[in-house]
Amino acid sequence: MTRVVIAPDKFKGSLTAVEAAEAIALGVRDALPDAEVVSCPVADGGEGTLDVLEAAGARIVRLSVRGPLDEQVKARYAVLDGTAYVESARACGIEFVDPTPETALAAHTWGVGELLMDALMHGARRLVLTVGGTASTDGGAGMLGALGAGVLDAFGAPVGLGGGTLTRVASTELAPVRERLEGVSVAVATDVTNPLLGPSGAAAVFGPQKGAGPAQVKLLDEALGRWAHALQVGGAPDVSRVPGAGAGGGVAAGAIAGMGATVESGFDLIAGLTGVDAALVGADLVITGEGSLDEQSLNGKAPAGIAARAGGIPLLVLAGRIQLDEAGLARLGVVGSSALIDHASSVAEAQANAPALLRARAAELVREWRSRG
Repeated sequence: MTRVVIAPDKFKGSLTAVEAAEAIALGVRDALPDAEVVSCPVADGGEGTLDVLEAAGARIVRLSVRGPLDEQVKARYAVLDGTAYVESARACGIEFVDPTPETALAAHTWGVGELLMDALMHGARRLVLTVGGTASTDGGAGMLGALGAGVLDAFGAPVGLGGGTLTRVASTELAPVRERLEGVSVAVATDVTNPLLGPSGAAAVFGPQKGAGPAQVKLLDEALGRWAHALQVGGAPDVSRVPGAGAGGGVAAGAIAGMGATVESGFDLIAGLTGVDAALVGADLVITGEGSLDEQSLNGKAPAGIAARAGGIPLLVLAGRIQLDEAGLARLGVVGSSALIDHASSVAEAQANAPALLRARAAELVREWRSRG
């Protein structure tokens, strides 16, 4: 019997990783009715991580928190075996704002801290913070503030919320956070390696996606520099050049400095909970995918992570669009690939009909692979 392991990430804008796995599984069964199909949807620690964790058996906790521009938003986090998994984007995601230069300066992470606080109050002994997809560039200042930290100007007064206010920050009081986290371990799940500051830092690389123009990028980078210094004044280590500290608009930096967090591979951490490694033992074929397969996919994203784990097992890739050339696909060990956009009249159609397209393309790829074998 042919054993097929299905391990996609989300198709952003159309399908969660769980939904994508379901559609691909239908296609596999269309092509190989007698196959043993094992679904292990995965995530890289960004948006969609909670869906994957829920499929792996996590309990979902729902609550209302302060959104990136102060409005209340409905958020959630996952709990599995005493560990709380908090996805920053559920509290301060880019989807909660219409990105403008003003929102780029005003957005904050206070709601992320509220999620963490709720998890602590309910007995979590380990916190895992995923940091992708935020609307904010506040270095995690709002998050730490919600956990009790003082974020203060030169006169000892609170500077307020939002990355733009950090131009006035001079010091921090981190003792309240450390007291709340006594005996609790914290990890930041990310595969982004950008530092907090500079041309490859949080403001320069991710700010424009959040509405920041050149002037706001310059201001935010300077503000984050002041923030890094203020954290040191509060007794934290220098996080300005730590790889990964720039993730999530610098929320990773705040977690590292203020919460003693370690940085872990988002994909490796989440994949370890899905059972994908055990599923791959004895597999004859592996199918992975995500919304956009591009150069970033080669650096810590789900397809590259699955390819590394597949260890020579034939690998098929499905994606909304594929922007890798044959050499890039070969580096992943791909033996067959298909982009949904190539079988639709527009991106909108590809997104609207993603389940059917994914099922059809999966079946076709499996048939082609089978015919070659």
